[in-house]
Amino acid sequence: MLCLCVQASVCIKITALCPIALLEKTSDLLRWQHKNPSVHLPWKQHAFPILSDSSPLYLTPSEPAALTAEEEHELQLAHDRLLAVGARCAEHDIPLLVDAEYASVQPSIDYFTFVGALACNGGGRPIVHGTVQAYLRDARDRLEAMVRAAEEERVCLGVKIVRGAYLTREARLAESLGVPSPIHGSIQDTHDCYNGCAAFLLERVRRGSASVMLATHNVESGQLAAARAQELGIGKGDRNLQFAQLMGMADGLSLGLRNAGFQVSKYLPYGPVEHIIPYLIRRAEENRGLLSASAFDRQLLRKELVRRFKNAVMGRE
Repeated sequence: MLCLCVQASVCIKITALCPIALLEKTSDLLRWQHKNPSVHLPWKQHAFPILSDSSPLYLTPSEPAALTAEEEHELQLAHDRLLAVGARCAEHDIPLLVDAEYASVQPSIDYFTFVGALACNGGGRPIVHGTVQAYLRDARDRLEAMVRAAEEERVCLGVKIVRGAYLTREARLAESLGVPSPIHGSIQDTHDCYNGCAAFLLERVRRGSASVMLATHNVESGQLAAARAQELGIGKGDRNLQFAQLMGMADGLSLGLRNAGFQVSKYLPYGPVEHIIPYLIRRAEENRGLLSASAFDRQLLRKELVRRFKNAVMGRE
């Protein structure tokens, strides 16, 4: 991740560390245990809460098969891989941001993330950061539960907040199952959830119990969060508050936040074209206000071009 500040970050996807079929099976077992607390999962390690009663538990309608010995071994290997990356990030004091994915595997991803956070986030410096997708109806409930658990454990919680990138997939899956969509009913509901989660976490940043990265291309969300941070007296150079945008998107917002003194990162996707294009399409879907944001950036560019032209004509440049 390229930064407009001195703070670097590392992003990782759990699907790169663990077979997706195993993540799906583990997620089923975690959902089933949430519905049936007496169920024992011998491989499960201590972690923050993963699900809430408002989570899409319908994805596991019946009791799933237990993990085989081989699958438990693969799960442990994936844990070891994540902890190795987390330990290296801790050595260099670099945050490790775990990406969210779609609902069928998200419980497993959160489980990995929270086990890693308990192992790496000691000493008041959060290393492993989970991701909350604000377009999900259960986002606020799960966020509040993980914050309470982290405070009880006296562990500094790291969270990245995004709007969410799998809207079409989640809606189609819910429709095929004949159940309500896990996604908020309107874009405004998603905006309200995002802004509410951001404000909730900023309170914890002020207390020193959390670190948050606000990944957004929405100008209003950026302005609201910056204003709230100032009200709370959060220092503009505080490393526990960062904003982030994709390279080439919402540059006006990025520069405005940085000029105001906040920590800002620009995310630069890198890899084969066949992998990066689908990623960028999901980002566009995630940001329904993308076109208006681009218009805002074009307006700023026009103003800057006019300013430079006038200065050149007047001999100032």
